Amino acid sequence: LHGRDVRAAWRGLLSRAERGELENPERPGVHLSLVEMVNRIAFKKFYEVRYAELATAILRMEASSPLPASPGASMPLPPATPVFCSDWHLPVRDYQEYASLVRTMNRTAPDLPHILPIQMTAACLGAPTTNPQHRLAVRGAPPILLSNALHDPATGYPWAVSVTRQLGRGGMLLTYEGQGHGSVASGPCMERAVDGYLTNLILPPRGTRCPAALS
Repeated sequence: LHGRDVRAAWRGLLSRAERGELENPERPGVHLSLVEMVNRIAFKKFYEVRYAELATAILRMEASSPLPASPGASMPLPPATPVFCSDWHLPVRDYQEYASLVRTMNRTAPDLPHILPIQMTAACLGAPTTNPQHRLAVRGAPPILLSNALHDPATGYPWAVSVTRQLGRGGMLLTYEGQGHGSVASGPCMERAVDGYLTNLILPPRGTRCPAALS
């Protein structure tokens, strides 16, 4: 994809998927819905930092012959959805408010329409929130080490900063200056810091930042 307008290529695939004409690059002859393309291909590759695989998938989808148009199919919600609904009190009262959020999201991030968390929000409408989010009050705990990538597509870095502040003097944030979700094994710097904490409860120096590992 070097030298090409990647976003234009992606928008073309979004249109094909929305019309129900796109073939699943991993299952020849099988339709790929818009929701599946966004969540099972694009977001998953961002999540796992597999950019070259994403580029390859885009090329394969572009090269595929259009399938006979088929009604768009939705992607099943993950098994963790009840836990999500139980743990997150969401300020969404009804479908009208949900639809407004979807419109805002699509304006903000037009390359990833129908991303999974917004669908899970719809699934949670009316569900009881038994363990809603709240500010932390931690007392008497040993030192707590948090790690987070600076460019995490799933749990944003500001969330980790907020949790660290709430933990007070007992919390310490180890920053991975790379991308992807899950950073504890992202290079020797991160591994040394996390292993030292898990085996000997030794915290790295406050403010430690580990460089992005080359893949």
